Amino acid sequence: MMNIAILGTGNMAAGFVDALAPKYKVTIGARDPAKAAALAEKSAYDVESGSISAAIAVSDLVLLALPFSAIKDVLSAASNMDKKTLIDIYNPVTEDFQQLSLGHTTSAAEEIQTIVPNAYVVKAFNTIFAPLLPEEAHHDQHLQVLLASDNEPAKAIISEIASSIGFTAIDAGPLKNARFLEPIGAMNIQFGFFLGQGTNIAPIWKHL
Repeated sequence: MMNIAILGTGNMAAGFVDALAPKYKVTIGARDPAKAAALAEKSAYDVESGSISAAIAVSDLVLLALPFSAIKDVLSAASNMDKKTLIDIYNPVTEDFQQLSLGHTTSAAEEIQTIVPNAYVVKAFNTIFAPLLPEEAHHDQHLQVLLASDNEPAKAIISEIASSIGFTAIDAGPLKNARFLEPIGAMNIQFGFFLGQGTNIAPIWKHL
């Protein structure tokens, strides 16, 4: 069974634990292992926990759900990242969630790829709020996960994972297209938190 390391203990990390633990081996990694253990204990499934380095060491792929501001330090200190698939879920917004903190000529995904050049970064799930991650929360709604990566086999793996938990995976091209996906995620945040629509929303692209 594939082992997925989820780095972080916030709302998105918890949502991914609920979504992935029924079908995959999940290990939660955190800078404070006690917080990782507390999140693991809340799961109805056999979820492991530990330090970030321990979670990465046992994983087949890594889902990044730490604060984006911490990613450079965490990944720079990490070992065994060569040829590891990383799922980047970030929308790099300012602390007040009102603006993107970078964009146009780069993206969070590309910045992560620069930090770990030999890993396979896949942009995914950045338009999905935490409450919609578990399959029962979006059953039959055909919610889409937009995937961008320069590594096609890694993208295919994340596409399969997204499909396995009830999402429709959409190929959004190379990693540089994260420059377009992250503003979509930021607009979703605007709708959800500032324009009164709440977090049970997600963008869907349709052929008409």
